[in-house]
Amino acid sequence: MSTRYLKKAAKTPETETATAQNVVNEMLAEIEKRGEAAVRDYARKLDKWEGELIATPEQLAANAETVPLKVRQDIDFAIEQVSKFALAQRDSLREFRTELHPGVTAGQRVLPVNVAGCYAPAGRYAHIASAYMGVATAKAAGVKTIIACSGPFRGGPMHPYLMYAFHKAGADVIMTLGGVQAIATMAYGLFTGKPADVIVGPGNKFVAEAKRMLFGKVGIDVFAGPSEVAVIADDSADPAIVASDLVGQAEHGHESPAWLFTTSEALAQDVMQRVPALIDQLPPTARDAAGAAWRDYGEVIVCDTREEVVEISDRYASEHLEVQTRDLDWWLENLTCYGSLFLGEETTVAYGDKASGPNHVLPTKGAARYSGGLSVHKFMKTFTWQRMTREAARDIGEVTARISRLEGMEAHARTADDRLAKYFPAQAFELGEPVKV
Repeated sequence: MSTRYLKKAAKTPETETATAQNVVNEMLAEIEKRGEAAVRDYARKLDKWEGELIATPEQLAANAETVPLKVRQDIDFAIEQVSKFALAQRDSLREFRTELHPGVTAGQRVLPVNVAGCYAPAGRYAHIASAYMGVATAKAAGVKTIIACSGPFRGGPMHPYLMYAFHKAGADVIMTLGGVQAIATMAYGLFTGKPADVIVGPGNKFVAEAKRMLFGKVGIDVFAGPSEVAVIADDSADPAIVASDLVGQAEHGHESPAWLFTTSEALAQDVMQRVPALIDQLPPTARDAAGAAWRDYGEVIVCDTREEVVEISDRYASEHLEVQTRDLDWWLENLTCYGSLFLGEETTVAYGDKASGPNHVLPTKGAARYSGGLSVHKFMKTFTWQRMTREAARDIGEVTARISRLEGMEAHARTADDRLAKYFPAQAFELGEPVKV
């Protein structure tokens, strides 16, 4: 086995994550103590926003009129794609009942959470896709109340395109509120009286840390880190497309890893020559982000066999994984750790991020080894139930009493004893030795 790094990352995503913890911890404590007043103070201080937090129906209708028709059509198309995929996921879950033992019937119920909080980051541009990825998926799950938050845009409420996307996707409450204060507001049910059961959506390291700290009080989608891409390519791949896709994801931010795993050193060298030129051609903001990401986090790894590539890829467990090779079905069958898989040159991460249907909120920092990304399942709860006849309670009761006493749990055992004595007063049972201690 031979694995060679033609380019090795100087940093890892974990390098920068600790800096947010103290800030977020202080903010959450202050909001928990002072509630809505603290949230308004943070909105004023951090986002320079003193306007109304919750959009009215009249504001939503007026906002929609300001969104150009073509923009509305594109957003509507993307929402339809995401909703279709989420509904198909919902249909893959089913309720059932089965007889486990004569007279013992057990089953499964699948129900949505009651309240979901959906966050979309604000910033220089409108993160439109993040708005409908969360809300449309929660809507497909059947969530009763969906609360959506994003920060103000250029001195006004949230970006009008974002507001339109939230509303069109089905949000019930839309709030101009960003950052840690938005996550805390949804978790504690401030301004709405409806604490979220689950909070989803991407954000900066402070938002990610707030979700991590609140996990347990609320459910979350994933423990998020900087966005990642890996491309698996062989000598049949087009180096220009591979380089373009690596740069396309690196523009997410200074800490976004872009990795190439390949069996072709010639392709690897070609791609490495192309990437800097592609970065140089970007607008200033994207050029700065992609340049730093490729310099500090980019890696190029050459393997002798495709089996070695699979081993490396599964170890990295990248958020987005593209495969540009021969025999795509082999890779689909053998790869096991990724947030979302893009098979063939014809699809790319950007398609998944914006409009193709599967969700773009995905696990990072190796979490794809044990978890998938945002899906309708994140908004669903799987419950079990059981009932039985008295005859079945006799069989189950005897075993329960004996095992309970072997475990030293006398009170457990007696709940079985009491039923057996009530239902079958004339019958003797072997119930184990009573616990003495």
